[in-house]
Parts: sequence; C-alpha cells; structure tokens
Amino acid sequence: MNEYEFERGLFVAPTPAGAYFAVSSVTQEPARASLSRLLAYAEFPAFEPALLTEMTGLSDVQAALEHVYRLQSLGLVHGLKSTRRQSTESLESSLPPILAELAGDGKALLADEQGFYLGCHGFHHETAEELAGLSADLGSLHSRHFALLEGHLGMRSSAWALINAGGMSNMGFWPLFIGKHRFVLIISGTPRLDQPAMLDLVWLLFRRYGGAPVA
Repeated sequence: MNEYEFERGLFVAPTPAGAYFAVSSVTQEPARASLSRLLAYAEFPAFEPALLTEMTGLSDVQAALEHVYRLQSLGLVHGLKSTRRQSTESLESSLPPILAELAGDGKALLADEQGFYLGCHGFHHETAEELAGLSADLGSLHSRHFALLEGHLGMRSSAWALINAGGMSNMGFWPLFIGKHRFVLIISGTPRLDQPAMLDLVWLLFRRYGGAPVA
C-alpha cells in the first residue's frame, strides 16, 4: 500500500457530487458511510488523524488516508483552505434560492415521502402539489420493482425521468435518502446537480433530519 501524508491547514468537505452520492441510495457502502459522517458535522473539520479515523470508521490512519484520497480521486471530497459552518437559516427560507440554482432556467421543488412539497421554485402551488404526489407514487413503484431494477438489471440509480423523443429529460425525479427519510428533488428542464447548491441542500436536510450535528 502506498504511504499517504497529511496536507496541513486544509478542511475536508464533500463536493456537490459527493453530497448527492451520499444520499442517492439506501444501499450502504464505505464511501457513502464516510460522506454521511462528514455531512453530520455542523462545520467542515480540519484534515487531521482524529477526523480521518472517525470519518472513515478505520482505526489505521494510513488505511483511512488511502480511503479519503480515493474519495478525492473520485471527485467526492475536496480540501478547503478555510472551513465553512452550516447555515442556521430555516429550511423553509433556504429552499427557494437553493432550488432556483439547481433548476437553472427551469423549475424545481422538494417533496417528502408522503407526497407533500417542502419548497418550490417556479411551479404554481397546485402543480407543485400534484408533482409531489406523483413523486410518492414513483417511489412506491420503484420499491415494488427494486429486485428487478437494481438486482437483475443492475441499475443502481433510483431516479426517474419523463423524456422527450431525443432522450432528454423534460422532468426528473431524484430521491434523496436522509436517515430513515426519503425526499425527492423534482426539476423540469436541465438539472444543475453539480452546483454548490446541491451540497447546501443535502447539508440542510442532514441538519433537520439526520440527527444532532457533530460540533
């Protein structure tokens, strides 16, 4: 195994891709577990041995370093020169601008597993209510056919989309699993899940539904 070294003065944070990966499935694996532990922090922590063993669940520091560098090579975490603290704004006030950034020129909303929407950008109230209900039906449909989709077909994504004749998504439904809760991010048009707002959304949901944050 290669020897890895600490780069001092950095703080570890998930990338937008890492935040999405952490909550994109209920299937647990080492990378997803490490990212979920990192998202439980109220403030992105310093890159040091104590963090690595806690974040990865590995007692051997070199093995933990190797694991973190693998996450970095996959674009799931990166180092920051200064830390960042979690927003203290309410979910209700934070969601609209976050959804606007994720939707780009489109529309977006966040729904819960019961079919109610928690925040919305661009959709009329009645449309948002119906789309939230549709997302709950799609979640139930996916659960009933889980063995086929993820087992026999090997499709690891639980996202659904309404596509046009060119195969492009007109409306996408992305489940986000936070603890025992399931939310659905619904976006019309081209999604922008690679934006910082993706991390903001997931971190915000972790604060509200993922249990007490790590100080």
